[in-house]
Amino acid sequence: MAEEPVTQGTPEEVPEPDPNKMDYELFHFLIKIMRTIFIGFFWMMINVFFGLYLGFGVPEESTPGRMFFFYTWFGVTLVAYIYYVWRAWRKKMSAP
Repeated sequence: MAEEPVTQGTPEEVPEPDPNKMDYELFHFLIKIMRTIFIGFFWMMINVFFGLYLGFGVPEESTPGRMFFFYTWFGVTLVAYIYYVWRAWRKKMSAP
């Protein structure tokens, strides 16, 4: 059998992309998903700890001042978390 001649690469030839390589935009999309979920769960764990475990949010176990502090903290941090999520997700991804 005759060998096929080896041709020199021309500028028109573009190497095929590696199918196992992850797209950069997809990687950042997955990072955004993980950050949103992690920060949301972390925010919930902090509020459950202060509200239920330490009793700041339970009327039978707390004073009015502690409840005011807790629910003010809860509302302010909820607004901050929603603002963070809105800022992180407001840009649309490009079409595939």
